[in-house]
Amino acid sequence: MKILVGYEKSNVADHALELARKHARAFDARLIIVTSMKGGREVPREAFERAERSLEHVEAEMKKEGIPCKTIFSVQGLTPGEDIVSLAEKNQVDEIIIGVKKRSKVGKMLFGSNAQYIILRAPCPVLTVK
Repeated sequence: MKILVGYEKSNVADHALELARKHARAFDARLIIVTSMKGGREVPREAFERAERSLEHVEAEMKKEGIPCKTIFSVQGLTPGEDIVSLAEKNQVDEIIIGVKKRSKVGKMLFGSNAQYIILRAPCPVLTVK
């Protein structure tokens, strides 16, 4: 079994990662932990470095616990939702786990919703965590 986790260092993402850890143990699964950034010149280099360090830390933590995992830091110009769905298809994952933040309807309309995109377009079940 393969489980893809959308990860961006935050409380809600840490909850998603914890649930993925439990599922990996229960189902003898391999984790694919993904951080996706749209990129561009307006994104400071420090943001990329912070994301890379965060993924390295998470990978080391999982491997120390004996949970097989790989990390992907993706900067392809896609939205994180598009990126996660594409990576799920490419890696033939069995489950996606993502954290969701509470937003108003107007907030979703103005900023889009990566979670909504993933839920509607994913090739497998999606588990959301608040």
